[in-house]
Amino acid sequence: MLKVYTYAKCSTCRKAVKFLRDHGIEFKELPIRETPPSVVELKQVLKSKDGNLRALFNTSGLDYRALGLGEKLSRMSETDALKLLAGNGNLVKRPFAVGEDVFLVGFDEAAWKKALV
Repeated sequence: MLKVYTYAKCSTCRKAVKFLRDHGIEFKELPIRETPPSVVELKQVLKSKDGNLRALFNTSGLDYRALGLGEKLSRMSETDALKLLAGNGNLVKRPFAVGEDVFLVGFDEAAWKKALV
């Protein structure tokens, strides 16, 4: 089953959930702040993003800026970056969807349609 990590106050997350419902796609919605994706899930999505760690981060978020990750991320190991993401859902770009052969970050309707419909 598709797992979709969302934040209730995120309009992009609401658009993604609406898209899934409108297309009759079954999914399990999880609150990203309380239940961040696991390191295993993050690794799967990272692989689909050709190892681009920045693609997994919510670069416009307050936590990202407060931790100075704009400058630190390029010097971090993949292991450290994934542990940081798995420990703080505020840092993960959302919505974050993972399922069998489906790895999506952010909501791009065309990409979601291609992967899911």
